[in-house]
Amino acid sequence: MPRGVKKSDLPSKPCAACGRPFTWRKKWERDWENVKTCSDRCRAALKKPK
Repeated sequence: MPRGVKKSDLPSKPCAACGRPFTWRKKWERDWENVKTCSDRCRAALKKPK
């Protein structure tokens, strides 16, 4: 019998930088409310002055 949760059942939200949806990851378990971007690249793009 498989363990865990299906990827389709995990929460997701849009990235603040690129707008694409990204899903919950185990490493974000304690900090999911504060995660705003999907990747390091998007996080760097938000910090970069325009």
